[in-house]
Amino acid sequence: MEIRTPLRQFVLTELIYCDDINVFDDDEDLLEAGLDSMGIMRLIMFAEREFKVTLPDTEVEPDSVRSINALIGWIEEHRK
Repeated sequence: MEIRTPLRQFVLTELIYCDDINVFDDDEDLLEAGLDSMGIMRLIMFAEREFKVTLPDTEVEPDSVRSINALIGWIEEHRK
């Protein structure tokens, strides 16, 4: 299952409310763009449901959720 497209769509439209998701770079800092702790929890619930993974609370660190690419890496680590 492809991760990037549904993850981008969810993060940019539901969590940081980006007006034009096509101009948002996948390495751009989500925390600076407005992703907060409540958004991180929503993101984890979405990823676990959508991608059938378990993302341990003990691994929630700024670097894990810093960008779309970081999120993809974190999810892929747990899909194996």
